[in-house]
Amino acid sequence: MPNAITPIARGLRERKKLKTKEAIQREALRLFQEQGYDETTIEQIAAAAEISPSTFFNYFPTKEDVVLFDRYDPMLESFIASLPKDEPLSRTIERALSMFASTIETDRQAIFVRAKLGLEVPEIRARFWEELEKAQNLFAGIVATRTGRKATDFELRVLAMVLVLARLDALGQPEPTRPAS
Repeated sequence: MPNAITPIARGLRERKKLKTKEAIQREALRLFQEQGYDETTIEQIAAAAEISPSTFFNYFPTKEDVVLFDRYDPMLESFIASLPKDEPLSRTIERALSMFASTIETDRQAIFVRAKLGLEVPEIRARFWEELEKAQNLFAGIVATRTGRKATDFELRVLAMVLVLARLDALGQPEPTRPAS
């Protein structure tokens, strides 16, 4: 089974682009926390990430996109694709979600910052629903491929949205609180 964190056989150029994109997002989230979303400019993000503003736009069309970007859907898609096709769909989904939950631990802080911005910034909150629909379409296509059904099938779309919501739940689980000793 492939390592869930590593994207499927990407070339050096593609991996470098992903690292740059993640670095831009990391710096943007840091600045948003320090200064506020509206107060942070693309020029400041670019300077912090050691790129030009035009390079920022090569990676992200808007400031909202830097918050909305995540690598989890393609990661989950590649993991599901790597599992045996004859495995029951419920088992595949269970394994994929379990893998997914364990891989996001290192990104927990960034995920919380992104979620907070999604609640506080109207432009991001509005775009969030578009992203949910994209994820639903992606997972409907994955399940359709595995089951031979149409991606537009109502039951399949409901299942796809359940997968999207399960993914969100895995991303947003707060740290367990420990009783004071």
